[in-house]
Amino acid sequence: MHDTVDPDFASFVDARQGRWLRTAYLVYGDLHRAEELLLRAFTQLSVRWTRVDDPDAFVQRQLYQPALRPWNRAKPFPDEEDPVKLALAELTPAQRTVFVLLHLEELTEFEVSELLGLSHTAVHAHGMSAFGRFRTAMGAGDWRDAR
Repeated sequence: MHDTVDPDFASFVDARQGRWLRTAYLVYGDLHRAEELLLRAFTQLSVRWTRVDDPDAFVQRQLYQPALRPWNRAKPFPDEEDPVKLALAELTPAQRTVFVLLHLEELTEFEVSELLGLSHTAVHAHGMSAFGRFRTAMGAGDWRDAR
């Protein structure tokens, strides 16, 4: 067991933890859960640090794939009044995860597909339905009606 932390690993964590915590909070709608999952992902990475080819992808998979599991049905953003968070709470967990990764993290549909282990078609469908539901929840109406 190491007595010190690898400086490259420490720099990696320091550079990314804020952004990923914000993203995970929007995906899960619960800061405590987001912190717990990010800590777990970084812990798992620390054990494999020298053997992982793409540490960013490794952490993101560990962080966001649990959002798609059936047991992840807790109501997001309880006691929240922010209209954006309330609109996100209207989405299913899969829709919210895809929406946040596409629009906040600015990943492509193919990158989200690879990250979440979903087909490109599933990511596209979740993204489109999430976008429509989000716009409606924000009071913008259904974008398909604007012709």
